[in-house]
Amino acid sequence: MLSKIKGTPTKDALDQGKKLAEEMTKRKGFKILCNYWTLGQYDSVAIFEAPSEKEALKFLVKAAKLGTASSETLVAIPREEAVKLL
Repeated sequence: MLSKIKGTPTKDALDQGKKLAEEMTKRKGFKILCNYWTLGQYDSVAIFEAPSEKEALKFLVKAAKLGTASSETLVAIPREEAVKLL
């Protein structure tokens, strides 16, 4: 998930995002693998796994309701699995 922060980030907004992430990781099969703050077009990159696209969408909808960032998502397939499809 690529994110752009709206306005100036506040401690409260960051805490809300952290709380949502902790809530989602309690769900079976949902894992946040890493989260980076970045320089450039996007302000952060989060790599997460979800048991399905529907579960990922639930997370993204909840994150959007916070109103602190806009996001763009990509579905990724591990290289090894993609090569098997050739």
